[in-house]
Amino acid sequence: MTYLIAAAFIAILGALASALYFMMKDGTKGKAKTSHMARALAFRVGFSILLFICVLVAYKLGYIQPKGLPAG
Repeated sequence: MTYLIAAAFIAILGALASALYFMMKDGTKGKAKTSHMARALAFRVGFSILLFICVLVAYKLGYIQPKGLPAG
């Protein structure tokens, strides 16, 4: 489960870096603007929502347990 969450965070950061790249490069040097940045940001948002839902389902099924600080 730890590897799955780590891979998801890496994918989210990769999509964010991709959106930054397209924001800086699209529309320069006479090239037409594309929708690559919007697609990358939409992927990031969708993947974040999917990760959140997967964590909730894993908690509900008992795959992960909360490990908070002890009270008192």
